[in-house]
Amino acid sequence: PLGKTKNLAKSKNVRESDHDYIRPDMGLMETTATAQEINRFGLKVDDVAITKDSEDWSDIGVPALVVESKSDLVCGYHLAIIRPQRLALVGSFLLRTLQADAVNRQFQVAATGVTRYGLPKSAIGEAWLLLPPQQEQRAIADFLDRETEKIDTLVVKKRTLIERLKEERTALITHTVTRGLPPEAARAAGIEPHPKFKPSGVEWLGDVPEHWRISRLSRLTSCLDGRRIPLNREERSDRQGPYPYWGANGIVDHIDDWLFDESLVLLGEDGAPFFAKNKEVAFHVTGKIWVNNHAHVLRPQERNDCRFLAAALNQTEFDMFIDGSTRDKLTQDKMQAIPLAIPSPIEQHAIADFLDRETEKIDTLVTKIEIAIERLQEYRSALITATVTGKIDAREEAAL
Repeated sequence: PLGKTKNLAKSKNVRESDHDYIRPDMGLMETTATAQEINRFGLKVDDVAITKDSEDWSDIGVPALVVESKSDLVCGYHLAIIRPQRLALVGSFLLRTLQADAVNRQFQVAATGVTRYGLPKSAIGEAWLLLPPQQEQRAIADFLDRETEKIDTLVVKKRTLIERLKEERTALITHTVTRGLPPEAARAAGIEPHPKFKPSGVEWLGDVPEHWRISRLSRLTSCLDGRRIPLNREERSDRQGPYPYWGANGIVDHIDDWLFDESLVLLGEDGAPFFAKNKEVAFHVTGKIWVNNHAHVLRPQERNDCRFLAAALNQTEFDMFIDGSTRDKLTQDKMQAIPLAIPSPIEQHAIADFLDRETEKIDTLVTKIEIAIERLQEYRSALITATVTGKIDAREEAAL
């Protein structure tokens, strides 16, 4: 009979969980399995599940240790179960030794495929491990548990800081393109620092400076969608070159020809789902570019600033403008009806210059933190490799 199970079904469950450990409460997908399948693929405490196929070569052989289990926790077909012999191998040590470059690279080299890589069962069994006595295995595992937890805690704090900086960046842009420049920046630009406000009549805009106008996007830009030319992956590969090829999410490739050579706004047209809150969907671009059919191409009318228009569009509540159930779609007609709060061209330029300066500061700080995270992760990997290969004596560390 079929029974309902929690299925560790996809390779991303191991990597994207940001954990070394598997527990039934990880929010795994639910599926059904026969009693025979549950018996065969059920996960037990001290099992190690590794990814055995993936589209990314570096995802092969990524391990996670089962530290809690239930009768309905089973392993999916993208993973392999390694069950240690209890008299020879400690599960927590197996996790760490499989994370070491010396072992993990054996799996990556053994994986075969072109667009998707697969690890044969024989290659898993043929991998060479350094096997110290069980007491030392436990000492190594305990030492690495303590040390990696310190690193992981620091990484979490840095990622939290990045999220807060991104939220600060979004809030700064939102406030500036709907309320105007902060007083000091306004004075420096020769703009009234304390304007009066009026209701915009648009829910997500709220009150806006009294001297700003509310205008539909169709009155602010010309749509150049008729000049877009889509290329599939094979066509792009035959036309590799220096010019950016843009789509809904940004640059998707580089090709040998260009359609536009001017300052434009590109606004994403579709995705699944695409118009999520706080997601950038509008981009200011300039220079020689090619655009596919997944991004609307907008040329500013009069003296409107592309940078301001892109920033203002990214604050739009798109729910009332998009169509589609499984795939978001912003049609040209719906797009042109989007209302924006628009100051004078002079104030648009001042706002755009201010946001360029301030967001660059935040982006620079985010980049530095991301580099620090990358170095911490490299150190973590090196620490694991050095310890499970005996270069760091965990017995001495445990005795301190």
